[in-house]
Amino acid sequence: MDDLIAPGDVWLVGAGPGDPDLLTRKAERLIRNADIIFYDALVGPGVLALIPDTTPRVSVGKRSGRHSKDQRSINELLLDAALSGQRVVRLKGGDPGIFGRAGEEIAHLAEHGIGVYICPGITAASAAAASATVSLTMRGMAGGLTLLTAHARAGATLDIDWARLADPATTLCIYMGKAAARMVSQQLIAAGLSRDTPAIVVENASLPNEGVVRTRLDLLEIATAAALRDGPAVLLIGMALAGQGNAKEEHAYFAARN
Repeated sequence: MDDLIAPGDVWLVGAGPGDPDLLTRKAERLIRNADIIFYDALVGPGVLALIPDTTPRVSVGKRSGRHSKDQRSINELLLDAALSGQRVVRLKGGDPGIFGRAGEEIAHLAEHGIGVYICPGITAASAAAASATVSLTMRGMAGGLTLLTAHARAGATLDIDWARLADPATTLCIYMGKAAARMVSQQLIAAGLSRDTPAIVVENASLPNEGVVRTRLDLLEIATAAALRDGPAVLLIGMALAGQGNAKEEHAYFAARN
């Protein structure tokens, strides 16, 4: 047994965008040495296949409109497993610290004296940029990068400063943004961002069925609705994306759909 993870400790492990080859070596060690693993809906099947057959795995996945466990229940499951002396791994899609609600789990466990540690993972924005073969920053053109989510808590409204985001020198990476494509486009244009600002939508980044759609800000809703299926997607918006990318993969994607 690897001594990386001690009995009674909880590791929040970034499972990356889905491709198991994009896991860190540390993440794989933790997965192979856990006594129990709690995993999210966005953890790829290739990553789950690395879990030993003898290790109990518990789905606590949350997808829009389809929640198997609420956050309070997840917190308690992690606490109970740690208090029983198990080596606990909490697998989160992407990176635990980026829209992964890691802070709530850390606070709950720390309040009860549980040791909590983080193993970072490749976040969806990085995976999407890699799938689209683009750089999210560009010297002299885009020196800023903003990550935001277009998904609010149930019953809540998004509190976004669109005027601040409508900066042509910043690239926007919008998580869970597919359903919000119309709102994002309208709000950014109303805030002053040019209608022809390049935009890319990446669905299922890093997976065999990934899709990459290149468009412009004012056509974002149409392109997203026409080209994508029902997988999770990231919206990339900004002038740094202009003239970048390899269309070969996109042609293959659309050929497979038709």
